[in-house]
Amino acid sequence: MKHFLAIVKYDYIQRTRTYSFLITLCASLVIAYTFLPAPDAGYSTIRISDYVGYYNSSWVGYITAILTSVFLSLLGFYLITGSIKTDNETRVGQIISTTPITNFIYLLAKTSSNFLLLITLVAIIFLMSIGLFFLYADSFSFEPLQFVQPYLIIAVPTMVFISVLALIFELIFGKYTIVQNALFFFLFSAIMLYTPKTKVQQTLDVFGSKLVTQQLEQTVREIKNTDNNEELGIGYIISSNQETKYFQFNGVDFSTHYVLGRLALVALSFLVLFLVSPFFHRFNVSERKVMKKKKTLLEKQPIVQDISIGDLAIMSKNYSILPLFKTEFLMLMRKGKFWLWLFNIVGMVLLIVLSVDVAHQIVLPVLWFLQVHRFSDITTKETTNGMHYYAFSSYMPLRRLLMAQLSSAVVLMLCLALPLLIRYAVFMNVQALMNVVLGGFFIVLLAAISGLLSKGKKLFEILFFLLTYANLNKVPLLDYFGGYLQTDIYSLKLFTSVFLLIVATFLLRKWKLYNN
Repeated sequence: MKHFLAIVKYDYIQRTRTYSFLITLCASLVIAYTFLPAPDAGYSTIRISDYVGYYNSSWVGYITAILTSVFLSLLGFYLITGSIKTDNETRVGQIISTTPITNFIYLLAKTSSNFLLLITLVAIIFLMSIGLFFLYADSFSFEPLQFVQPYLIIAVPTMVFISVLALIFELIFGKYTIVQNALFFFLFSAIMLYTPKTKVQQTLDVFGSKLVTQQLEQTVREIKNTDNNEELGIGYIISSNQETKYFQFNGVDFSTHYVLGRLALVALSFLVLFLVSPFFHRFNVSERKVMKKKKTLLEKQPIVQDISIGDLAIMSKNYSILPLFKTEFLMLMRKGKFWLWLFNIVGMVLLIVLSVDVAHQIVLPVLWFLQVHRFSDITTKETTNGMHYYAFSSYMPLRRLLMAQLSSAVVLMLCLALPLLIRYAVFMNVQALMNVVLGGFFIVLLAAISGLLSKGKKLFEILFFLLTYANLNKVPLLDYFGGYLQTDIYSLKLFTSVFLLIVATFLLRKWKLYNN
């Protein structure tokens, strides 16, 4: 028990002091503030047809709990993943492996730390929702139970599930972060699309939101006196020209069966964690393989007795950016396992055979998202690998090194989108072609500035996931590659955004060079 509490305590303290947590905390506060739009705002977060609820305690409590369960699952997964990898890189894991602590207890401690990290964000959003209630709901009384109940039953079990899921994904797939990202992306999308029809199926809802949203739809159907399914929207929904109508929502009576189902989700998560714990490598399997391989090579390699100076390469100066560009491009191409390029090839083929709209709106963002592991550390890999002093002391690190990093990443993005670019060139659709090019620049620059700000790659992974998911759900406000908006004003805004990101990236890197 002593070792368990020590791991939980110090892991939680260490992770809450990271830049990624602080940035995620600020992002959570901003997002939580937008969960409940002002009465005169031009958008809504949950809307049933043209109806929204009055801002009473039930509406505010349940709506913010649902959005917290959904959106914090997105942010939280990328925030907490990589905890085992961190222990391995810092050599803390090797120290822990020498103690009597079992695999399951160690994994349970890491899960507890993950959960504490997420529940900290949930608690902050919970307090924010109460503050928003007093800000917007002047004519309604404050009912604490309508806030506490949905957060406990809806949000908390989901955070337990995400805490275990992130650890299991890392345990199974190890350093293959692209596999973890892709699987979580499709799993999250499948959960969002899942529509339970019976009470038993409602207990299988991971996010716990379907019971409440179905109750909202039923309330609106009763108001409109119709049996037709009402269109439910979750997210940032721009208000239509129709006048918004309001209805009274008094919360949901959670049945004992439903509460037991949420508890079963928690129990099942820990059961799966227990079943996979025997497969935990305990920080020594991969290292032993590498050491054994190195030892074998040293035994077979003959000892060189004499070195001929005449055979050595003649040193020459080359201040061109091309060698750096070639090196950075090859590093991006070779990053990750070679078989992952099969997915890229399939995506490029789909860009050719599918309709232009489908290729642009669906295939392209997914194909680019599959490269998240290549670009997430584009400006932080030198620091991560301890090469920043050497790299930053090179000749003209801004004009040569940074330019080579950014240009090589942009070229790779455009190479992946080349089939679509050729199709637009054949159709003489210059505006769509330029939007795709600007989209490639935008993602690369977003990765660069995210790494410079957070000193890590998690922030970019979170932002890129949110952007991709939003575009697949046709949110025009976050369209960064011209998939849904094809106007001159939009292209000008996108160009301006790219230009500002370029300026900000170079200024921030310059400041870090002279102040770190």
